[in-house]
Amino acid sequence: MKVMMVNGSPHAKGNTAIALAEMQKVFALEGIETELVHIGNKPIRGCVACGACAAKGKCVFDDVVNETAPLFEECDGLVVGTPVYYASANATIVAYLDRLFFSTGFDKTMKVGAAVVVSRRGGGSSTFDMMNKYFTISGMPVASSQYWNMVYGREPGEAEKDGEGLQTMRTLARNMSFLMKSIALGKEKYGLPEKEEWIPTHFIR
Repeated sequence: MKVMMVNGSPHAKGNTAIALAEMQKVFALEGIETELVHIGNKPIRGCVACGACAAKGKCVFDDVVNETAPLFEECDGLVVGTPVYYASANATIVAYLDRLFFSTGFDKTMKVGAAVVVSRRGGGSSTFDMMNKYFTISGMPVASSQYWNMVYGREPGEAEKDGEGLQTMRTLARNMSFLMKSIALGKEKYGLPEKEEWIPTHFIR
């Protein structure tokens, strides 16, 4: 099994990296492979709603979004880590996820998703809620922990002092491992849930 981990912080070795690394230790013990993608320092532009991805099968902007899309397709789980900027995820990770989810046409049903949020103090809950919406609109179960998936720290390395936050990361990784393994067994025995044909309902004046 494999988990794709995305670090949306511009700092490759900052507090978001510490939180994700705590999860990686548990995944390794659970026999789950991880691949970490650092996108926080990449020049990623937002979606321009051109619709070209429907015909091309990939985003028209050929950058790290297209580079990592195959990894997303093959993985069993996705962990997305972001620092909190103005009570929200930072702009780079939002642009990345908007385009990654919209431009990839493969079925994401039952891939397990988890959001990890790192902040100095406030804005964590709103950012956590925002990140989970990518998973829930795509048929992806959301992994939970013993608390909201948050770690606190401002200066590099401060997250190491957040004992509860790091424990929350370890618990999240264990729960996510169990969920992915359980889904794999369920798919083997029962297959994926039946899908109805989409009924698009638009509201116009």
